[in-house]
Amino acid sequence: MTPTISTHVLDTETGKPAAGVPVRVGRVLADGAIVAVGGGATDEDGRIFSLVDGELVAGVYRITFEVHQYRARCFYREVSLEINIEDTSRSYHVPLLVAPFGVSSYRGS
Repeated sequence: MTPTISTHVLDTETGKPAAGVPVRVGRVLADGAIVAVGGGATDEDGRIFSLVDGELVAGVYRITFEVHQYRARCFYREVSLEINIEDTSRSYHVPLLVAPFGVSSYRGS
């Protein structure tokens, strides 16, 4: 299995997966520029199994969740997380918990 970045978006207000959330991923270069490397939309279970279109390389990645596409009346339009990938021999899971007035994330397994 090729190492990648995956996600799972859960709506903590409803207690259900957040289906249809657009997510984009970019690699942050040393000069601050961001190069798109993948993305997608969450499935019925709120998951995207692979966010990276090509090979996972070491560096900083910005994952942006377009929450406003899922929940029209949400305080947060977009949520961006920057993660640092050092070990490219393994995959990374980055869940997002979303509610009308709060968001949370953690490094999953």
